[in-house]
Amino acid sequence: MMVKNIAVISGGDSSERVISVKSARQVATWIDQKIFDAYIVHLAGNKWEAEVNNQRFPIDKNDFTFTVDNQKIVFDCAVIMIHGTPGEDGRLQGYFDMLKIPYTTSGVLASSLTFNKSVTKQFARDLGIPVAREILVKKHHTIPSQHIVDELGLPCFVKPNNAGSSFGVTRITDQKDLARSIQIALMEDQEVLIEEMLDGREVTCGIIKTTHNSYILPITEIVSQTTFFDFQAKYEGKSEEITPALIPDQIKNKCNLFTDKIYDAFNLKGIARVDFIIKNHEPYLLEVNTVPGMSESSIIPQQLEKANLSVTDIFTELINDCMNSLRVNK
Repeated sequence: MMVKNIAVISGGDSSERVISVKSARQVATWIDQKIFDAYIVHLAGNKWEAEVNNQRFPIDKNDFTFTVDNQKIVFDCAVIMIHGTPGEDGRLQGYFDMLKIPYTTSGVLASSLTFNKSVTKQFARDLGIPVAREILVKKHHTIPSQHIVDELGLPCFVKPNNAGSSFGVTRITDQKDLARSIQIALMEDQEVLIEEMLDGREVTCGIIKTTHNSYILPITEIVSQTTFFDFQAKYEGKSEEITPALIPDQIKNKCNLFTDKIYDAFNLKGIARVDFIIKNHEPYLLEVNTVPGMSESSIIPQQLEKANLSVTDIFTELINDCMNSLRVNK
């Protein structure tokens, strides 16, 4: 059997690219080298390069191939590890769909919908899943700060509508800080979501589905040492992540039910992570992550370990599943 070539795609065009590179490098080590050849592919604007032995070779975007030592490398599958645009918002998925290259993440529609926090919340409401009250502010549109405070109260959160990893997110306790916080969020996106603060316990639920298997992973509770689960808490050790979360079974079951419901309703694929705030024994949806972090210290690998699941085996199953699915659909 010929070894399959796998592109592990990193980088991207948002502030999350630094996290993406860490995830991609870790995932490349987890991919089973007995049956796959994994290449890290770096995307930065129009500069796309494959990495081989610490050297980089340009990707031909016409067919997503590259040439090294006069040998053309054709990819059999893409493992998208770009957090943010263009890997988590559906753009890269559309490119691979046109080239008929299978990939391990959700498709174009599911990715673009869940990347938009406001749209995700609208869908969640229709599914009967509680969400925080919010106001959406678009660039060059002004909403009086007093109206925002009257509607949502203080404290509240200001965040980019289409971004992740807590870049551009601010917790506001004083009305006079709203305008500046909106400008900070606009540096990451053209739309800003302002949400009421939900005072409760934050948990996150990992879920993986393939054609033949479904894995709902142990829930993780996040106890942040900062005022909220910001960049420092996520990536600089300023939080405690407890897996499995020490929450009542009734709440755990409801989180799992909501996670499964969201996964199927949005038609997600591969690995996803759904974040909630538990307020008054009720899980409120925060956001849906279709390309969750996969560095060694990330939450999904922790959950897989607690579930006694091999990360290598999971990626083998995901890669084979998406390649087989494309074959069936041709």
